[in-house]
Amino acid sequence: MEETDVPAHFLCPISIQLMRDPVTVSTGITYDRESIERWLFSCKHDTCPVTKQVLTGIDLTPNHTLRRLIQSWCTLNAFEQIPTPKLPLDTTQIVKLIDDAKKSPEMQRRCLHRLRSIAFRSEDSKKYYLESAGAVEFLASIIKRNDSTILEVELDTGLEFKRSCHEALSILSHLETSATALKKLVTNNSGDDRFVASLMGVLRCGNQESRSNAIVLMKSISDALDPNQMVSIKSEFFSSVVDVLRDQISEKATKAALKILAEVCPWGRNRIKAVETGAVPALVELLMETSERRPCELMLVVLDQLCGCADGRAELLEHGAGLAIVSKKILRVSHGATDRAVKILSSISRVSATSRVLQEMLDVGVVSKLCLVMQVKTSLKTKERAKEILKLNSRVWKKSTCIPPHLLSSYPS
Repeated sequence: MEETDVPAHFLCPISIQLMRDPVTVSTGITYDRESIERWLFSCKHDTCPVTKQVLTGIDLTPNHTLRRLIQSWCTLNAFEQIPTPKLPLDTTQIVKLIDDAKKSPEMQRRCLHRLRSIAFRSEDSKKYYLESAGAVEFLASIIKRNDSTILEVELDTGLEFKRSCHEALSILSHLETSATALKKLVTNNSGDDRFVASLMGVLRCGNQESRSNAIVLMKSISDALDPNQMVSIKSEFFSSVVDVLRDQISEKATKAALKILAEVCPWGRNRIKAVETGAVPALVELLMETSERRPCELMLVVLDQLCGCADGRAELLEHGAGLAIVSKKILRVSHGATDRAVKILSSISRVSATSRVLQEMLDVGVVSKLCLVMQVKTSLKTKERAKEILKLNSRVWKKSTCIPPHLLSSYPS
């Protein structure tokens, strides 16, 4: 078939491809829906790509006339037929859906079913439309009420019965709600913290899926907190997060819990609260079972933060495998993990170096590993820390037979 020139006004100005679902923005320029939604919602622009004018609104008006012309042209020129696009998202319709859901349990079931179908769609615009319509607040209200209404949910694996509260949590976590919307849920004049308290309740008593969704949502919330909220986090929060680490619900949940601790531990007395809820032994146990780079790095970051306080160092030394597993990760994971592990050992040697601790560091190979760090390619900062530790305790370690001769040669004088 000879190549046919496509009329210029049938091409999207962004993708330069034949438009399948032409829509017009407030400046009067028409684009393919997928391209302009990516421009607006993924790339977060607020201007018209052609005119560079700021858009007065993000409403996209379907250009039905142009779409019919394109479809007719495709038929006449034996091009692949452009299917009729599915109904676009509309804020007004979602608002009505949510308002109707408040009238009866049956309407709420229908609303959750529809919100789930929207949240699991691939469009870049779904977050904007759902948040604009108040869907985040509606879903949060169901979670705060701990609504136990049973509904039938259609999953990829088949039908399943869920409580409304757990289905709302599933939808909200999948939506990847913006920090702005989440901040509204946890910041108000009345000091109402029922939403976070409800999530903690799910972490304590929910099933594995719900606990995983709750900790992922908690991670997003921690990103949205301001410094005043960071320093006032309650001990129960840390207890719930550490329980997720211990139970190893899922890889996604573990990573979310680690990121939460890394985010909040530097603030106020949070390190103490985390240590008191058993974070250090939980992290050591996880390190013993984990070899993947990113989780190991996160665990060492949090351990480094917790070893910044006396109680954290004491907990690490009390664990029989604490020093050994930190030393083992040096030069085995990544440069970042090596730096963090050496930093942890530096905290121990500078502040908590009793004769028993120094002997244990010899026995489990910490000193040999530090000598090896001096020989191989690592960051200058890591080498300086290793050198400082070795020089600080040279009186005890330098003459030890525990250090292999080929490593002893690199012991700093």
